[in-house]
Amino acid sequence: MMNEDQVKEIIQRWRNTQEDDLKPEDYQQFKTLGCASLSEGESQQLLKFIQDEKNQVIVKSMGCVILAPLLNEVVKKAKGLDQYQAAITHLTRTCRPNELLDCMLEIIEGIDPGAISETILALLPHLQSVLLRLDEGKAACVGSTLSALQKQLSRLPVPYTEQQEEADEYGLCRCSAALTVFTEPFVEEVKRTDGNCAATAEDEELKIELLKFCMRSLREPLLEAELKHDRRSPLWLFAVEIMVTLSAIKEPLPELLFFSSLRKNILMDNNQFKEARACLAYLLFVQLITIDNFPAVFSHVFILQCNMEYISQLLSSKKESHLLKGLALFTKSLERVQDNSLPVSLLDLKSFYSVTQNLQRVLTDCPIQHLRESGLQVFQVFINKLDAEAKHKFFRCMLKTSNHAGIESYIIKNIRNQFELSMKWGNANEWFLGTEFISLMTLVLCLPQGAQTDLLSSMDKVMESLNLLRYVLIRDEELRTNEDVWEELCRIKEEYLKMLRVCISISRAYYSSELKALREDQKLKAKEARDAARPTKLVKSITVRKEKVSNMSPEVQHQVLQSALVTFDLMESLIVRIEEITEEKQNKLN
Repeated sequence: MMNEDQVKEIIQRWRNTQEDDLKPEDYQQFKTLGCASLSEGESQQLLKFIQDEKNQVIVKSMGCVILAPLLNEVVKKAKGLDQYQAAITHLTRTCRPNELLDCMLEIIEGIDPGAISETILALLPHLQSVLLRLDEGKAACVGSTLSALQKQLSRLPVPYTEQQEEADEYGLCRCSAALTVFTEPFVEEVKRTDGNCAATAEDEELKIELLKFCMRSLREPLLEAELKHDRRSPLWLFAVEIMVTLSAIKEPLPELLFFSSLRKNILMDNNQFKEARACLAYLLFVQLITIDNFPAVFSHVFILQCNMEYISQLLSSKKESHLLKGLALFTKSLERVQDNSLPVSLLDLKSFYSVTQNLQRVLTDCPIQHLRESGLQVFQVFINKLDAEAKHKFFRCMLKTSNHAGIESYIIKNIRNQFELSMKWGNANEWFLGTEFISLMTLVLCLPQGAQTDLLSSMDKVMESLNLLRYVLIRDEELRTNEDVWEELCRIKEEYLKMLRVCISISRAYYSSELKALREDQKLKAKEARDAARPTKLVKSITVRKEKVSNMSPEVQHQVLQSALVTFDLMESLIVRIEEITEEKQNKLN
């Protein structure tokens, strides 16, 4: 530990030494002395030394080395906070900006995981001052700084609920707000030079770096956040600032969203870029942020077609925030499209196919109920927008590929609606009334596994198929005008009902025996006795809504089996009614 005289001697030597003659040991000694002052709480004395006019050459040469220790004291909110801030401010004005920037980037790179937001909030104002002092290479430095900051902020959890945003436990909301303030002077710089003949390559590079910042922000944290217009949360305000920044730097939104493949500048990884643009589309078309700056020359169908790429990207995710945005964007993109107007050619596009497949996964596999409900609503809106031929093709595709009784029953309901609409005056069309209708009915009146079909898991489709067939037979006037169509429908009907009767008979016998065995099992008192009486339970092979019946309690198993038998009775009663209608119609004709 040096005494006061020794310290004064060292300082005097530094004053008398040319900068080029300073050695690495001098830098280390300067840092050691600075840290010693901090550890002893002598903040006022250190500030006095840094601001002393006699020491400015020393500070300019070596001051950067005590920047990190000073910042640590600010982050810790140590006693003497004002002096530490004043010292850092003086260093940022005195030391060489390039050296300061290198030190600051090192601080960002080695940031303590437990103090990310605190460090960034303390550093940002000084970092801005340093960047504004740069004369050459400013754009690249701004870019590398923003990238380093966002890399560290990406480590923070994104608050999702309103309560989490208000609490802002990890400081992401405060940092996001501080980032918008940090970028303001650079945005203003781009605005001043935009459209100016004297604009340089450096100006264009700064614009690109700000664009990269906006796109990274859209992907993270904004894509992960729940953004609602009525909440005006910190992240909502950050989203508004990002969209305003894009407008301020004159970045054409149509080029970003619809013609991005023409861009010469690679902004980020292709998948990440697509996610960022998906969030941009959501903010623009759903939340209507800066929508007034979007040109009105694009048709609603063109916007839908372009947005399908982003909708598919969002719906392919398993994250709730992504799925919410995807469903909302799909809904808004469809809203302004006229009903019954989308041509069949759109269904051949890869993006349309991907969206319907991803939406189907949401409907069948998503564990979050409100997302499934929203998915079903937009599914119906999409069907409503298709023209008759497109509906026909879409229904055929879903019946062939969905492999889900619930989806198939929903499609069959829509087929009935279209058949009913076609019966009304002025709405007749070949797709739901003529020969093409038979191709649909062939898929509807079908038991793919024949007599081995599991009627319990297929009951939704079977019941809806029987209801459609009953309705078609009641409203048979138009179909009978085409003898070939009518004969083919009758043939399909007879084959289907015949096979269904066999299937019901087998299934009833099977489930009745299972119910009987279950009742016998329930009479036995011990599990060992049950296992001995019936070591291999047939009930294990039965699955209801993806859950093995054998995993259910005996009471629930009893309810399931009893319900299955009631369902078979309902199916059989519908078959009887269909045959009665057929006979009544035939008698009238005779």
